[in-house]
Amino acid sequence: MSQATLSPAAPTRRSDRRNYARRYWMFTVPAAFAVFGVILFPWLFTLIMSVHDWKVSGNVYFVGMANYTHLIEDSRFLLSVVRTLYFTAAAVAFPMLLGIWAAVCFATKFKFRGLARTLFILPMMATPVAIALVWTMMFHPQLGVLNYLLSVVGLPPSGWVYETSTVIPTLVMVETWQWTPLVMLIVLGGIAGLPIDPYEAAIIDGASGWQMFRFITVPMVWPFIVVAGVMRLIDALKTFDTIFVITGGGPGTASETINMLLYQTAFGYYNLGYASALVLVFFLIILMISMALLRMRRMEQWQ
Repeated sequence: MSQATLSPAAPTRRSDRRNYARRYWMFTVPAAFAVFGVILFPWLFTLIMSVHDWKVSGNVYFVGMANYTHLIEDSRFLLSVVRTLYFTAAAVAFPMLLGIWAAVCFATKFKFRGLARTLFILPMMATPVAIALVWTMMFHPQLGVLNYLLSVVGLPPSGWVYETSTVIPTLVMVETWQWTPLVMLIVLGGIAGLPIDPYEAAIIDGASGWQMFRFITVPMVWPFIVVAGVMRLIDALKTFDTIFVITGGGPGTASETINMLLYQTAFGYYNLGYASALVLVFFLIILMISMALLRMRRMEQWQ
């Protein structure tokens, strides 16, 4: 009796599995081709180019690891790595500090708080190229408004992006002005969801504002701070448009980061093989930093 009732169901289940598998491949195969064409093939082609002497105006020759060996000996590349790390560290630290401070300020209630928030996030809404063009005019040694403001308060004019000693700090200032609102929004979202009970207990115990911030606010919103830091780090590492528009890597090579050197090598000197090797080395640098961040993120626990 049980075999008679169960036997018709078995073919039905096998038929359902076959139909499911058929529908499954209908969706996965096109997606696999799309991933291969958009992600895997460009990387494989870049790897192939990196082991060739591949110039636009000449023949293609296999050179093996010569491009990578030249990178290790290339002082221009090594200096670009140092500049990239310097720029990235500063372009992450200052927006993080100012963004956290702004989030704490905007978490308190005051008159016209909504208007102040709107004005504060406006720099983040504009495109980096438009912002870079505006700042370029402001940095002009004779016609720029920044040197005029310095003269008003009795300070000497600055070279801004026209001097090697100030070009990277000036670019960091532009990045800080544009991306501090992003950090503020992320951290403010974490502060908005905090319970008020720990603060009420701290006030009863006589804790100061700094103590409440240090021992209550920061530990409870730390996961949001980590997320903001990771996003800011990724964006700072790949910064290109702001530097390209404002300085083009100059003066000389004082602001030439890895991205700028890559652009000059590929589209200025048309040395695609060497540029491909540079891309892969830059990818390895980003991968190592990402792995360190992921390890740090695993050590964090959401409260």
